[in-house]
Amino acid sequence: MKYLFLAILTVIFIVSSTRALAQLPVKPLAPQDKLLKSDNQTLERNKKLVYDMWREFLEGGHLEVAEKYFDENYMQHNPNAATGRKAVVDFFSKFSKPQPIVDTIKSSVVAIIAEGDLVMLSFVREMPDPADKSKKYTTTWFDLFRIENGKIAEHWDCAEKMKMN
Repeated sequence: MKYLFLAILTVIFIVSSTRALAQLPVKPLAPQDKLLKSDNQTLERNKKLVYDMWREFLEGGHLEVAEKYFDENYMQHNPNAATGRKAVVDFFSKFSKPQPIVDTIKSSVVAIIAEGDLVMLSFVREMPDPADKSKKYTTTWFDLFRIENGKIAEHWDCAEKMKMN
């Protein structure tokens, strides 16, 4: 009887542990236009600056707008890119081609958060499941920007170093 009870407890533990580890899918918190709003005008302006840079420069591939968005001494903390406005243009010129600029960020935005001189964008990121390559899972990607004098002065993200050709 004691072993039957232990076996039942073990099964209950395994089933409940599996459920506790089940991932909830990552989803946007609100439509992008609502994520841009803030009661503080400076924070709202900073959010819009980063948002527009993402649409025009990164997704749109319009590298000619770099001066509009990036400080000349822009600091980069991504291990795959160099520091400076010229360096960010050089980096994206390797794989970016101008596209029509759209009204919203094409990627699925989870949140846009601003505090002080910082703006963080978080995105849904779909990845192959390492346990089963036929399946995918969602996770979250983060980009953090520091604004100074109306331009993006610094950037952080969760990128890992890649082998560059």
